[in-house]
Formats: sequence, structure tokens, C-alpha cells
Amino acid sequence: MRFLRHSLTGLFLMSITLALVVYAATLVGDAVRARLADEPATPQARERVFAVNTVIADPQTVTPVLTAYGEIRSRRTLELRASASGTLTELADGFEDGATVTEGQVLARIDPANAQSALDRAANDLRDAEIAARDAERAVQIARDTLTATQEQADLQQRAYDRQVDLQARNVGSASAVETAEIAAAGARQSVLSARNALAQAETAVDTTATALNRARIARDEARRTLDDTTIRAGFDGTLADVTAVEGGLVSTNEQLATLIDATRLEVAFRLSTAQFARLLDSAGQLLKLPLTATLDMQGIGLTVEGTITRDSASVGEGVTGRLVFARLDAPGGLKPGDFVEVAVEEPPLDSVALLPATAVDAGNTVLAIGPDDRLRALPVTLMRRQGDAVLVRGDDIAGQRIVAQRSPLLGAGIKVRDLTERAPPDAAAAPAEAEAELVELTPERREKLKAFITASNRMPEEMKTRILAQLDADRVPARMIERIESRIGG
Repeated sequence: MRFLRHSLTGLFLMSITLALVVYAATLVGDAVRARLADEPATPQARERVFAVNTVIADPQTVTPVLTAYGEIRSRRTLELRASASGTLTELADGFEDGATVTEGQVLARIDPANAQSALDRAANDLRDAEIAARDAERAVQIARDTLTATQEQADLQQRAYDRQVDLQARNVGSASAVETAEIAAAGARQSVLSARNALAQAETAVDTTATALNRARIARDEARRTLDDTTIRAGFDGTLADVTAVEGGLVSTNEQLATLIDATRLEVAFRLSTAQFARLLDSAGQLLKLPLTATLDMQGIGLTVEGTITRDSASVGEGVTGRLVFARLDAPGGLKPGDFVEVAVEEPPLDSVALLPATAVDAGNTVLAIGPDDRLRALPVTLMRRQGDAVLVRGDDIAGQRIVAQRSPLLGAGIKVRDLTERAPPDAAAAPAEAEAELVELTPERREKLKAFITASNRMPEEMKTRILAQLDADRVPARMIERIESRIGG
């Protein structure tokens, strides 16, 4: 009996086990079939929203500034050279580099002994020529008197001959008397010719002595100039440079002793590309007399001088491109010839152009504007000028648009974005009481936390950082701005 009971109990437990196994197999099979029959669950895609900084396009009249680099030059420079050879017997006090001299000041003297001797000889020769000229004039006067007397004798002999001929015709005179009178008249005429010849020679002597007198005067003037050349004077007020002369030194003709520079009459020469130069021309192709500023940056301290464009180079030059432009500076302002300066030229104003960051325009001359649904759309623009890190553009549909300031390869037309740029509400000025109600006071700990977050942010422009930090330093801060900052830091 006991064995039978145990056997039945075992059989019962086995039946239950088999039933549970079958039930479990059925559940697993149903689950597998249901899993195979179900469609895979696709997670719902979320559109990515990019955060961007924007600027408002405000077309207006802007005066572009063209930037170039040039060299300061003096418009009046004189090389002091020795016009005569000899020994430098005298140098002016302060004849050295950087010394200031005045017009007409004696700077150096060359030994004048030889030049003085030459001038004395020339003066003596001139006196001899003057004496010879006076002798020639007296000889001419004597020759004229001699000619007059000879002519009178010839006339007398001619009348005597005529009288003998008349006597012979009346059979009173003889043929021998007529012949004698004729011979005497012929001799008188010969004497007249001789007197005329002497007068001509005397007049020729006058011309010769006049020429000799002029030569003597020229020689005297040359000797005087040679003597004057031994004294070197300043041609104008200026500053000495490149001084090589020493007192007692021997110099040769045309040897350079120093350079005189007028530091008050300066100009700047700078080279422009052909495209830049074309923007400085008027409708007639003439260079505009535009104002400019020349700046010399010396460790953060800038020397700035204003000026005006005056002319451009006559030729391009071998091995260079563009145009060389010259501008006259109004005042030295601490600048010196040879300084390398930055030149800013004010171009003619441009109408209806917007000033945007250079990173807002792509290679295809398009900008991205935020539409009403916060999606980007591409707007074509015309690039007018580049101004450092900014550009001047002109477009038909950009007025008042929010333009993306920094473009990236991830941004394009149709992308949804979020504007990070803080802007005052349009009705801020109309509702001062409401704006005042939104101002709250901050505890020192909360203020420092917000300022630390703004300072450490790398995605915010420096101008925006400065403005927000200035607002945080105020006694009362806009509540909406605090909420936006704390939402980003999780505070």
C-alpha cells in the first residue's frame, strides 16, 4: 500500500511537471510568433536646432576706408657736395647728424687760397682788357680824324686838277701841269683809301678788344664763383643727415659731405593694386584728391598725421605691379623720412550698403538670413568692399534681416536655428515701467556665478560679453536675461 501511494504521488508530480513544461513551451512559442509578427519600432527623429549669432542688416551710406602701407619721404632733400677740391678749413658748430640749420647758414669752408689767386689774376686780366679797349677806341677816333684830313687833301688836289684842265682848255696851261695835278689827285685818293683802311683796322681792333674784355669778365666771374664755391651754405631750413665731412680733411670735387632734409615738408608714397587705384578715380579718369591718415604704430602708441593725395607715378616700373600714389602730409607729427606707416584713405561714400562681419559672406557672395519660422534662407549680395574683419555688401532683400554672423559648413538654407544674440525688445522705450518691473537684485554669490559663466563662454562674441558683464555689474539686472543664462548653466 505504501509503495502504491508513493508511485501515484510520483506519477502525479510528473504529470504536473509535463503540463508546466508544455505550458511554458506554448508561452515561448506564442511570444516568438508575436515578436516576429510585430513591426520594428522606429524611434521618432528630432530635428537638430543650431545656435547662431546674428547681426541686423542696416543699409546706409558708408564711407569705405582703403588700407595700404607706405614710406615717409621728404619733398625737399639736398645733397651737400663740394663744388671745389681742397682742404676743409672750417666746419660750422654742430655740423653733425641730426643738427638743425637755417637757410644761408655757412656750413663748411674749403681752403680758398688757390681760388683767391685765380680771382686776382682774372681781375688783372680784366683791367688789361679794359685798357686795351680804351686804346682801341682812341685809335678809332684818330683814324677818323686822319681820314677826314686825307679826304680834304684829296678834294683840294681834285680841284687843282680840275683847274689845270680848265686852263689847258683855254690854252693857258700846259700839258705837264695837268699831268702833275692829275698825279697829285691820284695820290690824294690813294691816301684816302689808306686812311679808310686804317680806320677799318682800328674799328676791328675795337671789336677784338671788346671780345677780349668780355672774356676777361667771364673769367673774372668764373673765378669769383669758384671762390664762392669754397663756402658751403644751407639752401633751406632743414636737418643734416649722412654727415661724412671732418675739419682738416681733403675733399675732391662733387664729393658728398652731408644730406640736408626738410623734415617739415613730408609726403607718403604707398603702392595700391590696380583695382584699388581704379576706385580712387573720378568719371574723367583723374585721381581724386582724397583725404587720408598715416599712422606709425610704436608699441601701441600711434603717431597719426592727416594728409591729401596729390599725384601718382608716371609709370608702373619694371618688376612691380599696381600704382604708386603720393600724398602730401599736413604736418610732420613726429614722423621722419624712412618711416614705414599704415595709410588709411577715405574713399568716395557708398549708398545703400550694409556693414557685416566678413564671416557672414561665403565664396558665392550669399548670406544666411533667419526667416519667420527660424529657418535659414540664402540671400544673394554684392560684395562692395572689405574693411578689415568686416565687409560692405549691397542686396535687394537684406534690409532689416537677421544675418548669421559666423557661417559654418553645418549651416545652409532650410536649417532651423536659434538666435543667441541679445536684443532689446522693440517696445522697450515705450514701456519703461514694465521694463523696470522686470529688473531684480542679485546676491553677490549669484552675481559672481553668472559673471564666471559669461567670461568662460567661448561661443559668445567679445562685444556681447562686455555688454552682458556691464549689465551684471549694475545694481538691478533684467530678470529675463538671468533666466536665460541660468537655463544654460543649469542653475
